[in-house]
Amino acid sequence: MKLRTFLASAVATAAALAFASPMAMAQTKYKSEYRMSLVLGTAFPWGKGGELWADKVRERTQGRINIKLYPGTSLVQGDQTREFSALRQGVIDMAVGSTINWSPQVKSLNLFSMPFLFPNFKAVDAVVQGEVGQEIFKTLEKSGVVPLAWGENGYREISNSKHAIKTPADLKGMKIRVVGSPLFLDTFTALGANPTQMSWADAQPAMASGAVDGQENPIGVYMAAKLQSVGQKHLTMWGYMNDPLIFVVNKDVWASWTPADQAIVKQAALDAAKEEVAIARKGLVEADKPLLKDLAALGVTVTTPNAAEREAFVKATRPVFDKWKNQIGAPLVEKAEKAIAASQK
Repeated sequence: MKLRTFLASAVATAAALAFASPMAMAQTKYKSEYRMSLVLGTAFPWGKGGELWADKVRERTQGRINIKLYPGTSLVQGDQTREFSALRQGVIDMAVGSTINWSPQVKSLNLFSMPFLFPNFKAVDAVVQGEVGQEIFKTLEKSGVVPLAWGENGYREISNSKHAIKTPADLKGMKIRVVGSPLFLDTFTALGANPTQMSWADAQPAMASGAVDGQENPIGVYMAAKLQSVGQKHLTMWGYMNDPLIFVVNKDVWASWTPADQAIVKQAALDAAKEEVAIARKGLVEADKPLLKDLAALGVTVTTPNAAEREAFVKATRPVFDKWKNQIGAPLVEKAEKAIAASQK
């Protein structure tokens, strides 16, 4: 009798599974919560982009996909350069990550850190939204993640506690906090500075104590972190590189979702990224650049090099550009240069 009951139950279960919808079966694999890694929190455009993405996904999937934000790269104990490896390994489910932080593992991402390659926002858009951006996404896919959209941290400007920086000579011997990327070390060494590698978590205390003299980051980061309050009173708008962000998902997590939910997550990433880029550029794309007036009101000395002064920085870093052009791959760099030239016409 017991055997007959067991067999009947087994047949019923098999039948139920056979007629279950693919959506229902896939959802049994869904996690109750997905972990999104971010370097910066929601007070910054970067973190806001992650929050927008998470909110849109939760709303559009009716709560099937819930995402929790982990700012400060806390899932890898604050070590920004370990984020991409953790994402591939599944320690991190999703991320809005910087091309800089992932460049040690993905060589082509160093393209965006090439000194003075991108003259303006039009140039950045031409590269990330064009053939080069698609090529980089394909490289990322081969590396074990699913890239969905381009965001932006912004143009990285340099600040310090000593004096205005107008020429490479003004940087001589200055301790500048940089991200853990060999290209950054090369760039600032070429300019005569003393680049000091440290995570963002350690950077602000180092500025406050005078352990470092300066740092380079987008204006949005400078403002949100109130870096003028840790002695960073001099800011130079040299626009030496742009730092795009990439909205990505771990490939196994992506594969666990239904095609319908994949489409929702991708569109949510594209929508959130577009909003995030607008937030990151606010106050800098307008003709009068109101953000610079806000900085002056905070007692910050803002220096904008003229064409001749900027050219001196370009010339000083050209050997670094040429070295890294070969390391990244000359064809990719040249493709980017062509796209940039076309965008300026």
